[in-house]
Amino acid sequence: MFSQSPAASDPLSEVVRLLRPHAAFASIISGKGNWAVRYSAYGFPSFCIMLDGSCLLSVDGHEPVAIGAGDFILLPATPAFTISSFAPAPPVFLDPDKVANDRRELRYGEQDGAPDMRSLGGAFLFDCPDASLLVSLLPSIVHVRDSARLRLLVDMVGQESSGDKPGSEYVLSRLAELLLVEAMRSCTTGNAPPGLLRGLGDARLAPALASMHAQVGHPWTIEQLARIAALSRSSFFERFNRLVGTAPMDYLLVWRMQIARDLLRANELSVSEIAERIGYGSSSAFSVAFSRHVGQPPSAYANAQSSLRIGLY
Repeated sequence: MFSQSPAASDPLSEVVRLLRPHAAFASIISGKGNWAVRYSAYGFPSFCIMLDGSCLLSVDGHEPVAIGAGDFILLPATPAFTISSFAPAPPVFLDPDKVANDRRELRYGEQDGAPDMRSLGGAFLFDCPDASLLVSLLPSIVHVRDSARLRLLVDMVGQESSGDKPGSEYVLSRLAELLLVEAMRSCTTGNAPPGLLRGLGDARLAPALASMHAQVGHPWTIEQLARIAALSRSSFFERFNRLVGTAPMDYLLVWRMQIARDLLRANELSVSEIAERIGYGSSSAFSVAFSRHVGQPPSAYANAQSSLRIGLY
C-alpha cells in the first residue's frame, strides 16, 4: 500500500543520523581497596564497561546498582553520581570535565599493586545541537549485562583513543554510532521509558513507526497507521499512547520538526521545499507549526544556525 525504502524506514538509524556522533573517547579506570569517588554532573552522554572485578554505582535519584565484569553502563545525560567499592569509604570529589581531558589511566583507592577493578570509561561527542534527543529516548541509566558485542566495541574505542593512529577520527565516529545503536537496541525490550524505543520493541507498533519514518511527508491518518499495525483504530491509539508516550499525530509532528531543523541547519533547501518534504501543503502552514514548536520562524532558525557555524570557525 505505502512503498518505503529499507534504509529510510529504520527509525533507529534515523535517530543516529540526526544525532551525528562524531567521536567517542575512553580511558582505563581502575580501583583497589576501599574507595569512593563522587563526580559532579557532566551533562553529556558517558559510558563505562567493566573489564574486571565489580563496584557500586550510585546515580543521583536512583537506587545503587552493582556492576560486574562485562557490564555496560550508558548515562545519556550523566547527572552527579558516586562510584565506589562495596565497603564504605569517604568519597573523593572529581570534576568530570578535567577527567575527560586526561586520557591517562585513573586509579581509585590504593595506588600500588594489582587493581581489584578495571573499567573503560568515556563519553560521546555530537555534531548535532539537539543532542537532548538521545536523552528523551533512553532511561536515565542504561545497564546492559555481559554483552560481548558492546565489550568488543568499547575495547576498540579504548585502542583508538590511546594514540594517534591514521584514520582514528573516522574509526571513532563509526564506533560511536555502533555503540549508540547497540545501547538503544538493548532498550527495546521494555526497560526504556515511553518513547520510540519502547514502540520499536512492540511487534504491532514497529511497522507503523517504520512507515511514519519512511514517509514522514505522507498525510498519515490514524486509520492508515492502525491498518499497518493490524489493530483497530481505538486499540492502536491507546497502545501508541501507552508505549510511545504521546498521540500518533503528535509524535509525527515532533519528528517532522526534528527533520526540519536538520534540513534548515544544512541550508541546502528553501523553506518551501522543506515544507513540502515533511508534509505541509504551504510554507506558511509549515512556518506557523515550526514557530509554535521551536519558538522562532524557520528563516530565523536557519540564520541563527548559520551564525553559530561561522562563530565556530
